[in-house]
Amino acid sequence: MTKTSMDITKRTSIGAQRNPASETAILDAAEEILRESGLGGFSIEAVARRAKAGKPTIYRWWPSKAALLLDVYHRQKGETFYADTGDTRKDLVAFLEALLGFWRTNGGEIFRSIIAAAQSDPEALIALRDYAVTRCRSSGVILARGQARGEVRGDFDPEPIMELLSGFCWNRLLTGRLEVSPGEIETIVDALMGGLSSTSR
Repeated sequence: MTKTSMDITKRTSIGAQRNPASETAILDAAEEILRESGLGGFSIEAVARRAKAGKPTIYRWWPSKAALLLDVYHRQKGETFYADTGDTRKDLVAFLEALLGFWRTNGGEIFRSIIAAAQSDPEALIALRDYAVTRCRSSGVILARGQARGEVRGDFDPEPIMELLSGFCWNRLLTGRLEVSPGEIETIVDALMGGLSSTSR
């Protein structure tokens, strides 16, 4: 147990608005439990005990275990930067390499469990859906930059195209095939760019 979680004293919540100290303590506790016990030992009850927080407070801020896991996952992933090399093809290759690499080394097990929970838990499904939509919107900047440079056609919405690439990654995650070679990644990106390139027509 870290000093952060051991030194937690009684806190007061402030309604639906998150108390920053309580939020940090809860996320710290959740990460500690995942490190120590894995997903099998992870529960809202265990997090509440470790963080010295009330279960109603946790459920008010995270309506399901999956929603809390998503925040832990996103915290571990850190701020996402989308490479801007001035070349859309290279940026897409970097996107796939970064996501698959993170899932191989750290966050894959958590994200897989969130997807699994979403199949039977409506609250988990909402949390996952909102997260997926937000990430595709954010990563769409890669193609939007290419459109602005005139590298790729301007007559399409970047978000669903990025969802295609994310879908490939999700499939590899769920079927335990995250070891994707650089050649495979480049082939996928080249196939996509073949249809999007401003000179492909």
